[in-house]
Amino acid sequence: MDEIVSYLRRVPAWYLATIDVNDPTQPRVRPFSFAMADAGKLWFCTSRDKDVWFELEAHPKFELSGWKPGECWIVLSGTANLADDAQVSNAVREAGFKHMVGIGEHHSSANDGRLAFFSVEAGTARFCDIDGSERVVKLDDLA
Repeated sequence: MDEIVSYLRRVPAWYLATIDVNDPTQPRVRPFSFAMADAGKLWFCTSRDKDVWFELEAHPKFELSGWKPGECWIVLSGTANLADDAQVSNAVREAGFKHMVGIGEHHSSANDGRLAFFSVEAGTARFCDIDGSERVVKLDDLA
């Protein structure tokens, strides 16, 4: 888990793909930049008023990808557990709030009702190299 979070934190932005609520044949991609491990889970942060939250509510499966020049790239697939938002720790909530405010989001506090967190279920990370090799890490094996 630490390897996955470390990789994502070293990339300025990585890209999370979801399925459009109004057109389930159309994937949507947007930059993300907050990842944290806590209580054996991988956590991401967004806002409840963003399309990504509504898309994950309708279709919780997602995939993300990022690349750090000079290294392999990561592809992580999983299911967003939005219900875990009610159980997110104060440490994750505070870190997510600071991160979101740091990138220009407007939230009044770590307990701002618009701030939303989700964990990853059934996640699989693939560390892929240009030579075609890859190493697979299942998040469930790390918990």
